[in-house]
Amino acid sequence: MERPISTDELHAYVDERLDPDRQREVEHYLDTQPELTRRVAAYRAQRGGLRAVFAAHAQEPIPAELNLSRLLEARLGRRPPWWRAAATIVVCLGLGGAAGWYFGTTPRQSRIELAVSLLQQQALASYAVYAADSRHPIEVTAADGAHLSQWLSNRLRRDVVPPDLSAVGYRLLGGRLVATERGAAAALFVYDNAQGDRLSVLLRPMAPELRAVRSDIAKGSLSGCTWIGGGMGYAVVAPAPDQTLDRVADQISRQVAKPG
Repeated sequence: MERPISTDELHAYVDERLDPDRQREVEHYLDTQPELTRRVAAYRAQRGGLRAVFAAHAQEPIPAELNLSRLLEARLGRRPPWWRAAATIVVCLGLGGAAGWYFGTTPRQSRIELAVSLLQQQALASYAVYAADSRHPIEVTAADGAHLSQWLSNRLRRDVVPPDLSAVGYRLLGGRLVATERGAAAALFVYDNAQGDRLSVLLRPMAPELRAVRSDIAKGSLSGCTWIGGGMGYAVVAPAPDQTLDRVADQISRQVAKPG
């Protein structure tokens, strides 16, 4: 990148306040920086937490003693009439501009946050229900890989191919169809390594305009990472360290980006 990324720009990226070209540059840079990606994910989680904490208060009625018109009346009661009118106009313009900025940006950010949250929840739940099952984790085995890919591609209405993770020590056991909370279809692939540890890869169709950089998730002994791009949400979950999951995610990203 020609220009280094500042901390202020990372915050602007999280808030989606960068211009489209710079937004893409930062996204591409973050794809190569796992530690920085985790920091950005922490910023996003912090912002989401603050919004969740104050969301209920935002819906409460304003106490009578804090009513804006009453405050203005009390503060400006002894001022000349022309001064009170000018001050009221300035305050109203300021509040209108702030409200326009807030309500103009919140829906887009909330949509991405919701998509990431649903992806993470489904990934953890799918591992717990299916991948952790010692006898029946899958519906179609890796030996019938062509049928598995065709079946899932037809149901997801996307080209779906199980990632090859042999380079990072995981072999494909097979896959299955899983349902989203909206009744749509997603694909789950299950792998294991030489020690018998299971790993799951969830592919969930997303709106083509949605994009989210890699972020970490954890629950109990499970760790994982998720990201969204190219109309698909990806989630990797396993009882494995972050470094292992990063290598798996890098392998998947390279295969997805490979032409043909």
